[in-house]
Amino acid sequence: MKKIRTFYKALLILIVISSCKDETNLEFLNDVALPSNIGVNFIVTQDNTGLVTITPFAEGATSFDIDFGDGSDSENFANGESTQHVYPEGNYTVGVVATNLIGESAEITQELVISFQAPRNLEVSIENDVAVSRKVNITATAEFAATFEFYSGEDGIVQPVVTGNIGDEISYDYATPGVYAVKVVAKGGAIETTEYTEDFEVTEILAPITRAPSPPGRSPEDVISMYSDQYQQTTVDSYTTSWSVVALQEEVAIEGNQTLVYRDLAYAGIITEAIPINAAAMEMVHFDVWSTNVNAFKIKFVDFNGTGYNGGSDNIEFEISNTIDQEGEWISFDLPLSDFTDVPFSDINQTVISADPVGTVFIDNLYFYKAASGPSFDDGLLTNGDFENGSDSWIVGVDDSSPATVVTTNGNTYYSVNVEAAGNVYDVNVSQKVALAEGSSYTLTFDAWSDTNRSIVAGIGLSGPPWTNTGAPLDITSSRTTFSFTYSSIGFGASDARVLFDIGGEVGLVNIDNVSLIVGSGNLLSNGDFENGSDPWIVGVDDDTPAPVVTNNGNTYYSVNVEAAGNVYDVNMSQKVELIEGNSYTLSFDAWSDTSRTIVAGIGLSGPPWTNTGAPLSITTTRTTYTFTYTAIGFGATDARVLFDIGGEIGLVNIDDVTLSLN
Repeated sequence: MKKIRTFYKALLILIVISSCKDETNLEFLNDVALPSNIGVNFIVTQDNTGLVTITPFAEGATSFDIDFGDGSDSENFANGESTQHVYPEGNYTVGVVATNLIGESAEITQELVISFQAPRNLEVSIENDVAVSRKVNITATAEFAATFEFYSGEDGIVQPVVTGNIGDEISYDYATPGVYAVKVVAKGGAIETTEYTEDFEVTEILAPITRAPSPPGRSPEDVISMYSDQYQQTTVDSYTTSWSVVALQEEVAIEGNQTLVYRDLAYAGIITEAIPINAAAMEMVHFDVWSTNVNAFKIKFVDFNGTGYNGGSDNIEFEISNTIDQEGEWISFDLPLSDFTDVPFSDINQTVISADPVGTVFIDNLYFYKAASGPSFDDGLLTNGDFENGSDSWIVGVDDSSPATVVTTNGNTYYSVNVEAAGNVYDVNVSQKVALAEGSSYTLTFDAWSDTNRSIVAGIGLSGPPWTNTGAPLDITSSRTTFSFTYSSIGFGASDARVLFDIGGEVGLVNIDNVSLIVGSGNLLSNGDFENGSDPWIVGVDDDTPAPVVTNNGNTYYSVNVEAAGNVYDVNMSQKVELIEGNSYTLSFDAWSDTSRTIVAGIGLSGPPWTNTGAPLSITTTRTTYTFTYTAIGFGATDARVLFDIGGEIGLVNIDDVTLSLN
């Protein structure tokens, strides 16, 4: 079988080589993921014959090999197909090998019991899910059983509602809470089955178990917060009024984060009359909402001194209704203030919220904001390089369970530690793990300052033996200073390598902020994160046609839905950039879709002979970072380009955080 898979990979490479003109780049093959989430479903025919229908499944698999576990020859077939096999009575270990596009494989085993006796000693566990409202998780074990069925007890629903292998956990979502007469039926190869019944209460989760999403870091002049732990708070007189129709308004802590709660809310007012909010310079209003029994949430803003507006009325009220379409989850809304018609927004005395139907609503991160006054921070390959999401991804040493210490001063969050006793330089350390490739070049940039003159060690390296790294001492002072170091053709690499700061060698405070790690020497592109809209991204090579972008939860990115497949270059986004023949470049970007599909990404010319490095790569619904290095390219021009060709298949394509660096 290994020979066959090797043949598949070789055949694929030959196909790609024969289909590419000029430059051929096969690095995309390195990004094809191993099959994951592998499983197998058994359907045992209840006729004492031992006939079993076997259906394997996996993400990223193109074919399967089934070892039936009884000494017979294995069978190979494509993803999505099933096979049948006849077993004598006995216990079997069935092997499933899932193979991807390039012949790489992963495997699991699953126990199978074939018996012509009725299942016995049936034990069933039925529990409400701790995180999802009205979701029930079921497991069943029994001797002489292969599968089990779950009957939900609901009227008007085709039963059974779900089936699983014996010993596995299966789940079912109820429409409404209540007590139901549920049943579990254990089945084997025998005609006779064994049943379990009980009256089970399906419950509603009435409060979130996780905090609302953390807002991004913003400068104080770019945000006015009515309620959020993240930002400096404006003056709020009261979060309810005497005329509010709400059973109880209170504040609760969820994972240490304070959150507003309105129980049995019809409508309520938030008063800012003593110091009215002047949001005239803001562009958006944001709020996070959680509820399990409210379908729509409304918000409006009231000006008590509205004379002169709207024909001299005493009040001007601006209202927008927002549907909550994911009950039991935090839903984030970002609404342009321009959607509120006739709004001065310079004198907001009251904010009115309402629920339809009446229900309990959790609210957090209610604030106005505008686009950043300065350029947005780009942390490159890192996550949370500006520490505005706290310790997220930053750890002490290499201990994933030990978050780094951060502080917040004047709305800015950064790493900060005071070394009170000098020792080994690595005794006090902050790191972030990141994939580094041997032979590649990287540039590390960061801000550092202290309360004295002292040294630290900064660099990149391995997070385990032999601990190879580029770390070198540098001097920091009480003045916040930006440092930048380029490491060329590094001699180490690992998927869990790291950016490191060793600071234990001397006493004194150490503050670190705005840490960025990029491939190569810097981004040759403009607006690679699309936060300035389309500019200078274009459709094809037409300088007059801007590429389409969308903004979601405050993040802007390229997004196009391909509704009809054609030539891959029929739908394209490019940015023109100077490329020099013989130089080497590294392209990095994030991409995701609403389905599994392919796109072509690369660099090339923007006119005849259209020479390029473009090669297909597979994207999925998971936002993923892709990196490709093009060595000693055989073309160049002052108006060459980075290119994304996406017209070959249907489906949504989203692209963000594009960098191109010179190696």
